[in-house]
Amino acid sequence: MEQVYLAMRAIINIPENDRFATITELEPDNINNSGNYAGIERSADVVFIQITLNAGRSLAKKQALYAEIARRLADKPGVRPEDIVISLLEVPQENWSLGHGVAQYA
Repeated sequence: MEQVYLAMRAIINIPENDRFATITELEPDNINNSGNYAGIERSADVVFIQITLNAGRSLAKKQALYAEIARRLADKPGVRPEDIVISLLEVPQENWSLGHGVAQYA
């Protein structure tokens, strides 16, 4: 998770300590990784990364983020880039409450 956070800090400039994350590990029988999809052969060690973030980043920033996450995870802890599946869920800033029932970004 640290490598994803560092990539987000470096490429899309998320705030320091913006470390809201959930990690769920599933048994192989509870994952369908589509094997070979889009010409990419994935193994049983596939890692799905879903990031919810404020809308508005450019396609170039998103592409750079995908590449940086894959590079960092390949380096440490050694995940094959073919096994990294990333999706971004973009939401308007007013859709966040970080506590106290307040929309801090609105």
